[in-house]
Amino acid sequence: MVLGCMPPPRLSVVVPAYNEAGRIGGTLRAIRAYLDGRGESDAEVLVVDDGSRDGTAAVVADADPRAVVLGGGANRGKGHAVKTGVLASRGARVLFSDADLSTPIEELAKLEAALAAGAAVAIGSRGLPASDIRVRQSLPREMMGRGFNVLVRALVLGGFMDTQCGFKLLEGETARGLFREVRLDGFAFDVELLWLARRRGVRVAEVPVTWRHADRSKVSPVVDAAKMFRDIVRIRWLHRDEPAPNGEP
Repeated sequence: MVLGCMPPPRLSVVVPAYNEAGRIGGTLRAIRAYLDGRGESDAEVLVVDDGSRDGTAAVVADADPRAVVLGGGANRGKGHAVKTGVLASRGARVLFSDADLSTPIEELAKLEAALAAGAAVAIGSRGLPASDIRVRQSLPREMMGRGFNVLVRALVLGGFMDTQCGFKLLEGETARGLFREVRLDGFAFDVELLWLARRRGVRVAEVPVTWRHADRSKVSPVVDAAKMFRDIVRIRWLHRDEPAPNGEP
């Protein structure tokens, strides 16, 4: 499929995928059914294969022939995969969603309402009083998430209860502009994205969503926790020549 030969769609959906052959098919069918049901058959679905070794790309082609598969080289990390998809997107709005659909695609309507109310970025959140957690993570993973959020608020970016939920909607030009500046390839890219948004004066809304923990998570409570801590410290270094957003340490 040639991306440039069709008029831009209202919505692009970016799904990063690393060894997701076992569940990406169901995810794409759910996304496409929801979008078609809303009369958005022209919506663009971009799956970024982050170096999978299990035939993920073939499953994508079978599950949704309209989807575009990008990547497929070396494993670079979730941040790099999302950036690749966003920069290739053409939509007036861009959603990125985890491949396991821990946040159901139907929650898109809540994020759209936030953009309609004036935000340019709407982030799904598991940390607000109205968030609906249907299946919780294991205790080690939950503690890792809470500790990470505390560090983010203390060291880099205050004001958000959950930066890491993998369900975010952005105005298209805002998304592509911000991701051109994102440098982190790993799981902490969300923090850098929000740091950049705040620095540029972009309005961000944190929206409570429904969320279910999915088995086979790619995040290690030990290895990735250390990498994520390193990366939030690196944000300060990477952007050391730029003023901190107002109100930030």
